[in-house]
Amino acid sequence: MEKYNHKYGADQIQVLEGLEAVRKRPGMYIGSTSVRGLHHLVYEIVDNCVDEAMAGYCTEINVAIEPGNVISVEDNGRGIPVEIHPKTHISTAETVYTVLHAGGKFGGDSGYKVSGGLHGVGASVVNALSNWTEVTIQRDGGIYQMYFEKGKTIRKLEKIGDSKKTGTKVRFLADDTIFETQQYDYETLETRFREIAFLTKGLKITIEDKRDEENPKKAEFCFEGGLKSFVEYLNKNKEKINPEPIYIEKTNAEIPVEIALQYTTAYNENIYSFVNNINTIEGGTHLEGFKRALTKVFNDYARSHGILKEKDNNLQGEDIREGLTAVISVKVKEPQFEGQTKTKLGNSNVTGIVQSIVVDALSTYLEENPTVAKSILEKCVSASHAREAARKARELVRKKSSLEVTTLPGKLADCSSKNADECEVYIVEGDSAGGSAKQGRNRKYQAILPLWGKMLNVEKSRADKIYNNDKLKPVIQAIGAGIGADFDVTKIRYGKVVIMADADVDGAHIRTLLLTFFFRYMRPLIENGNVYLAQPPLYKLAKKGMEDIYCYTYEGLDQAFAELEAKGIARDSLSLQRYKGLGEMNPEQLWETTMDPARRTLIQVTMDDAIKADEIFTLLMGDDVDPRRKFIEENAKFVKNLDI
Repeated sequence: MEKYNHKYGADQIQVLEGLEAVRKRPGMYIGSTSVRGLHHLVYEIVDNCVDEAMAGYCTEINVAIEPGNVISVEDNGRGIPVEIHPKTHISTAETVYTVLHAGGKFGGDSGYKVSGGLHGVGASVVNALSNWTEVTIQRDGGIYQMYFEKGKTIRKLEKIGDSKKTGTKVRFLADDTIFETQQYDYETLETRFREIAFLTKGLKITIEDKRDEENPKKAEFCFEGGLKSFVEYLNKNKEKINPEPIYIEKTNAEIPVEIALQYTTAYNENIYSFVNNINTIEGGTHLEGFKRALTKVFNDYARSHGILKEKDNNLQGEDIREGLTAVISVKVKEPQFEGQTKTKLGNSNVTGIVQSIVVDALSTYLEENPTVAKSILEKCVSASHAREAARKARELVRKKSSLEVTTLPGKLADCSSKNADECEVYIVEGDSAGGSAKQGRNRKYQAILPLWGKMLNVEKSRADKIYNNDKLKPVIQAIGAGIGADFDVTKIRYGKVVIMADADVDGAHIRTLLLTFFFRYMRPLIENGNVYLAQPPLYKLAKKGMEDIYCYTYEGLDQAFAELEAKGIARDSLSLQRYKGLGEMNPEQLWETTMDPARRTLIQVTMDDAIKADEIFTLLMGDDVDPRRKFIEENAKFVKNLDI
């Protein structure tokens, strides 16, 4: 192996002091420096306030986006301690904001029984990644304030007044040299704080957007019903099987467990789990305990009441969870999370605690509510039959050598490379566009799958119908990773799955139907960032002796006209073509405008909020017409450049 001729001694070993490490590698602490990381700064400060609420000292949190994208977070908790810290010899408040792993949440005789902020890095990381931070504390009869720039103390903690109130107010401006944007999305923050209010009964959270003085936004959340209110909110546009959510609240072994669940006529399951108000998107031991209890209770009840006969197989977990909406929240004194992102709970004792609580409470509920129990189990049995039909459909497809083997859909023009990381498949609307795409593509790494006819709306269908659907079956086969519970994102044949549809209403409908399918039956594909939308041009401007100009938006067209007029080229001298469909472009044009990696524009489909995504898909693609009509009426005024 070749040796690099570089010096390697003591001088090459860097020691990053204070918060320098955070500024050097921000992604290690907040995940990314994108807009998601930007919002994470707000969550870190608010989570500290929520910890005060869970400790029983805070009842109100006020968040504001001020002009210039300054964030303000204020609570009425105890206020950060202001006395000199015995180890750092500076004020405790300054210690919290300038020293990593300094906090009151490390167990033992700390200031918190349970908390979401466990690593002691939240406040100091926000400070490190901000242009400036101002902290005002009301405590011990006084008002105290300190000021920082880029994590460094500019003004030490000093008393600036007297007050009988208590609490902490933090104002900060994210560092524009670190983050890709400073623009906060009000709706994203609003959704997050609504969720926190559901999870913390009685806590009042206010969010204000003051950036536009003429159109300020404000929302206030406070839910006395806790998770029961949460589930009712999640199912507001769905047909319920049990009208009132089943509510469970109990503490075992000093671990409070709160659960609410409700069944709907939908075919998908939606279970959300939280630990100390942190959304554990990967689940963990608390979710495992809940699922085990659910499977046991419903099978035991079905057996004891003759719904399942002796010869019948037990219902499987996926049968029992079809149409289920549930929220699980546990409070653990010393949770074991996987990493700073806190996406999965690892405490093994929590499984048994949650399982025991749910088994006792749910068994009692079913015995006391036999009519509801019968309705839920009828759905579970129906789901079991559908699962069996789906299994037979899968096996039939496999026997025909169409799935999970080398034979691929007949209309798929595959690429020569077998390296999924470089391969991409274009799902194209129509045979005409598919033909142009096949001719114009790079055959080494670009595959083309034309679709035709009306596609199935999977929001209204079970998996057995999907396996037998001649429009979706080729998509399943081409991607090659299964669907539903069997989907394995590591087996996908293409690193990019690109939806390429016409730039009109019909094209938008096809994109929506495909995205619904991916969300409901291949969700990891979206979560992993493998799904993209192609952006074909809307217009072409042409003139003899001039290179063709393609415009992808209405604003882009106006800009192109303005730039050409500035060069002395009049509008009426230009030929303007409006592309209504991909089939209007020849292979060379399609390659140049939409498929060439060097020039194309691809929009990556991301999912920041699964709860919000589920709500939107249910609203727009479900059976209930009235909520959809209301949505259209409320949002029609925002439509621009409607193509009809």
